[in-house]
Amino acid sequence: MKKIAVLLSGGIDSLVAARRLIDQGHPVVGIHFVTGYEQMRPDKTTAVSHCHAATGDGGPQSPAAKIVEHLADQLKIPVSVFDCRQAFKTRVVDYFIRTYQAGKTPSPCLVCNPAIKFDAALSFARELDATHIATGHYACVQADDSGRVHLFRGRDRHKDQSYFLARLNQKALASALFPLCDMTKAETIRTARLKHLVPLVSQESQDICFIKEGHYGDFLKRQPGFQAEPGLIEDSSGNIIGKHSGLYGFTVGQRRGINCPAAEPYYVLKIDAERNRLIVGFKKENYSQTCRVDDMHWIHQVPDQPFGAHTRIRYRHQAAASTITPIGLRSATVRFETPQNAVTPGQAAVFYNGDEVLGSGWIAA
Repeated sequence: MKKIAVLLSGGIDSLVAARRLIDQGHPVVGIHFVTGYEQMRPDKTTAVSHCHAATGDGGPQSPAAKIVEHLADQLKIPVSVFDCRQAFKTRVVDYFIRTYQAGKTPSPCLVCNPAIKFDAALSFARELDATHIATGHYACVQADDSGRVHLFRGRDRHKDQSYFLARLNQKALASALFPLCDMTKAETIRTARLKHLVPLVSQESQDICFIKEGHYGDFLKRQPGFQAEPGLIEDSSGNIIGKHSGLYGFTVGQRRGINCPAAEPYYVLKIDAERNRLIVGFKKENYSQTCRVDDMHWIHQVPDQPFGAHTRIRYRHQAAASTITPIGLRSATVRFETPQNAVTPGQAAVFYNGDEVLGSGWIAA
């Protein structure tokens, strides 16, 4: 039977995922990865000391050591610490900073999953002789007769996290297991109680896991070299109506923080990073019929002609009927049957055929 490494954050989902695999008779090992941002505070750096990747020793009083002890004791399996601080900083946090500097809105989880959880951590799992890596995501994978692996929505539509996994390639998907595929969040909670599993993390996981306190803008301002440059606010007709303190504090569709009086509320229509201008307008102006998507990632074959699909333009967006028209191998245009609100550059557009994820790309400015 295949040996499985489970990524254990300390939350209820990964605990129950591991418990299900153990109960099914699989040999299971745990991996708790350290990003360096676990104990981030507004005026401090990480409190996690250096942890050796193979043994997890960071001193008996280190946060990582305490977490590992708690997880191993509950699950009765060996748990190792994987120190991925350098990779997480360069591949996830730096991407986050660069994207805001470019006037776009990043999606860290869509970068972290293929770069850290199903690449760096997967390589570490191989060192532990594990053939597969499991997580607490609410999503499903299934191989067809040819060996190609397909990604599907999880059963719990409210918790479905297939959107965040849409950048995984075939190698990663073939090594991935999602034990919560057929469970709802309520069933996960009940299972945890029945199995006497006590999570270390009580709150739901968040999209920006490396910002524990404060606004993301405060985090950005603390980063070396990051500068907040004040600029002008203009309406959709080009009239100057106010000033902003930095484009990084805004995203398309945002209402708060504009502080320009008008007959009805203003919303962010566009972030013009080249001119350092914030373009605002009324809500009816924030709907788009089309958008361009770049850096395409297709889970299966690359389409060479237009096709119909349902497109999600952010995690909590209800996938909308649309036509996808490829532009070469790396780009596409998306035309929605009905205009969509706040189509945001930097966010991912994820394409579905029913419950199956076909591919994804980054919404262009």
